[in-house]
Amino acid sequence: MNMSRRDITGVILAGGLARRMGGVDKGLQLLAGRPLVAHVAERLAPQVGALLINANRSHVEYAALGYPLLADEIPDFAGPLAGLHAALVASTTPLVVTVPCDSPYLPLDLVGRLHVALLQKGADLAIARAAGRVHPVFCLCRTSLAPQLASFLGGGGRRVMQWCGEMGGVEVDFDDQPAAFSNFNTLDDLAGKSGQTSA
Repeated sequence: MNMSRRDITGVILAGGLARRMGGVDKGLQLLAGRPLVAHVAERLAPQVGALLINANRSHVEYAALGYPLLADEIPDFAGPLAGLHAALVASTTPLVVTVPCDSPYLPLDLVGRLHVALLQKGADLAIARAAGRVHPVFCLCRTSLAPQLASFLGGGGRRVMQWCGEMGGVEVDFDDQPAAFSNFNTLDDLAGKSGQTSA
């Protein structure tokens, strides 16, 4: 079945605790004078029909970006799968794509390539791979998987790769642009790149 970007809801995952950043709200840290999440939104928004931000704190600051906010339904900061679960439940489109809030250089063709692979393979889920490393938080997923994900989380499952494997996720090659998946895990990482932009 052919679908377009209007059938895909984009979700920026900004709901974590950012322990390696000392507990600051990672998505709101500045890169080239703008929050990381703003760089991510700029690149993802043109690829999807609607864009949401998954946030569990700093709601006023995230709302200022102009996108609807979505909090986890699973309590206690259960990780990126909790953000995906909230998106699958809330979305009105048949597909949801997630990206992390700390990857401001994400591919401009991310969603299109994940979508093509998902359709060609008849899969329910597609994730990115580059330079021999899998990036499962860059994930395109059918909303029909919401009950399976709820069951996985309810049983204590938290590992993204484990769930993607159980759902038969396909890996999509982005070896032509491995740097697009660069992310910022510490404030030192961010300070070292403060002069760069997302262009």
